Amino acid sequence: MTLWLILAPFLLPVAVAFVWRLFFDQPHWSASSHEATGQAPAPEEVREAVIQVYGARTWGLRGAVAVHTWIATKRSNAEAYTRHEVIGWRLRRGGSALVQAEGRPDAMWFSNPPELLVDLRGEGVDAVLDRVEAAVKDYPYAREYRTWPGPNSNTFTAFVGRQVPELNLELPTTAIGKDYLAGGAVTDRAPSGTGYQVSLFGVAGVTAALREGLELQLFGLSIGLRVAPFAIKLPGFGALPRREVLPHRLEE
Repeated sequence: MTLWLILAPFLLPVAVAFVWRLFFDQPHWSASSHEATGQAPAPEEVREAVIQVYGARTWGLRGAVAVHTWIATKRSNAEAYTRHEVIGWRLRRGGSALVQAEGRPDAMWFSNPPELLVDLRGEGVDAVLDRVEAAVKDYPYAREYRTWPGPNSNTFTAFVGRQVPELNLELPTTAIGKDYLAGGAVTDRAPSGTGYQVSLFGVAGVTAALREGLELQLFGLSIGLRVAPFAIKLPGFGALPRREVLPHRLEE
């Protein structure tokens, strides 16, 4: 009975999320949409530097509990955005899962609309972008990929967040793999840089941070509580209610 009381907060939301996902009519991956969603400012209209982070549900039933995350950047006066992300099938084709290329920053991910997680703009952001690019270059798992418990796309995004605390990145509980720490470490900063976490290879752990609040991880699933703004965090659903992300400037 005690074991079930421990597991219930993790497994019941997952069961509900899977049932909910069954009602979504998704096209085959080959016919899915990757159209822009209008969340990113057009580079020809906004000349200042921009860094955005997005997360979108993965294709198929995995999307009931998991998202794919990526980082989009644009330098001052640049004509296009660069997407930085880890994509598992690219490893099989090209020897590296790490992809950096021009692309739509806010595109759907196989017909799943992305959620904006970070929107940093303005003066000083070019210097932050330098640090983002350095962290991307230092990512140690470009030639490794595991859907669970990591390293995967969310391991990558969380790694960059830890190296660049100016992003103030809070990843959702659905970003499975975010707690897989580099180099086999047991402790590290939280992805937001506002606290710390303990994690056993992304399978079990705890995070305590101003941005994330308190999170408990088990089997890669996370539950938690954030005080300001208040939210309950559940596997499969993320933070409820969701935090509204507005354009942020370093001087604010």
